[in-house]
Amino acid sequence: MKIHGLNKTTLLDYPGHVAATVFLGSCNFRCPFCQNGSLVTDPGSQPVIPEEEVLSFLKKRRSILEGVCITGGEPTLDKDLPAFIEKIKALGYLVKLDTNGYRPDVLRSLCEAGLVDMVAMDIKSSKEGYPKASGVPGLSISLVEASADYLMNGKIPYEFRTTVVRELHTEQDFISIGNWIAGCSAYYLQSYRDSEDVLVKGFTAYTPEELVHVRDILRKTIPHTEIRGVDIS
Repeated sequence: MKIHGLNKTTLLDYPGHVAATVFLGSCNFRCPFCQNGSLVTDPGSQPVIPEEEVLSFLKKRRSILEGVCITGGEPTLDKDLPAFIEKIKALGYLVKLDTNGYRPDVLRSLCEAGLVDMVAMDIKSSKEGYPKASGVPGLSISLVEASADYLMNGKIPYEFRTTVVRELHTEQDFISIGNWIAGCSAYYLQSYRDSEDVLVKGFTAYTPEELVHVRDILRKTIPHTEIRGVDIS
């Protein structure tokens, strides 16, 4: 298991729990707005934290931490993921998985094995906008749809989320998303934030007022639609 990052304490990545976040490398998407660009395009150039070091840290922090969030990149690409999660679960932790949903077979296997306690799945855009937002021309989203359907009809707590980018998302995209995942348990709008490691430069964020407008549209089909990480007061 090649671990490329460890956030030792977070109150944000695993809602309702004090957690640590583990970052894995590689991804099957090339979302141009990705803030972990180096992990996606060149994970071999990134420092590696030994698995034993991460597990030792988690063992020592059991009195403080409640959960571990596993993110990337795309974690489901790593063949060692189930064994790694088993070791985390053996320490008594809850596990949250972040995924783009493109490997529904792996997602289902992890959930049905009792290895995942919560899933956060990205909804990159409307079905029509997925190739552009994922950075994969001609992408078929049938696998993403299968993951979304599995979560919406399953028993594992989950949330869907979209990073909102002015140059990639229109109001019509969000109307389409609202129709697609209508009735889901939770959907979050996350504002785009620029960074040094973003895959493609030049993107901008919606204003808080614009995000509120989109949220209100979505609440017609997804009552639990919220804005995350932006002060809208």
